[in-house]
Amino acid sequence: MTYNELPLFYVFHFYFFGIVAIASAIAFVTRKSPVAAALWLVNTMFCLAAMYVLLDAQFIGAMQVLVYAGAIMVVFLFVIMLLNLGHASDLADARGMTWKLVAGFLGLALLAQVFAITRARVPEALVLPENALATQFVRTGAIAPLAGPLFNEYLLAFEVTSVLLLAAVVGAVVLGKRRERTRAH
Repeated sequence: MTYNELPLFYVFHFYFFGIVAIASAIAFVTRKSPVAAALWLVNTMFCLAAMYVLLDAQFIGAMQVLVYAGAIMVVFLFVIMLLNLGHASDLADARGMTWKLVAGFLGLALLAQVFAITRARVPEALVLPENALATQFVRTGAIAPLAGPLFNEYLLAFEVTSVLLLAAVVGAVVLGKRRERTRAH
């Protein structure tokens, strides 16, 4: 199926999530508060996951949510909280009436999207035969090509990354404790 044959539903949502991802990335870069910036980054990651799902890469979309929007962002927020970078005065950008209207509009837009998705008719060209995915996973092993290199060739890089993240958290704790000691004296 070519791009011109895709239903308008998929094309609209692809561009919608793309625009929201770009706007969220711009908001991430322009925020003063590190906590607000991290939350905008989470929104960007969710939009990218939605785009992966629309591109029929559900596994990559799920990994995007679990790894980036979940685990890595939890580490970022943990370090931000340990360093005590977020002050109440920095969070003023999220209290204005404009941001409440934007949040309300985005909430209504997401509800409209959920309503449209639940009511949409899937074109016949996109409907798979019954149990097609289950037999495809059993027959071709769709996860093995991804998991094999990760736990064989790239195992050292995977473990080094986890040790690096652990070192960053320990470093944040040490810096946070040092800053508290200097404030106390």
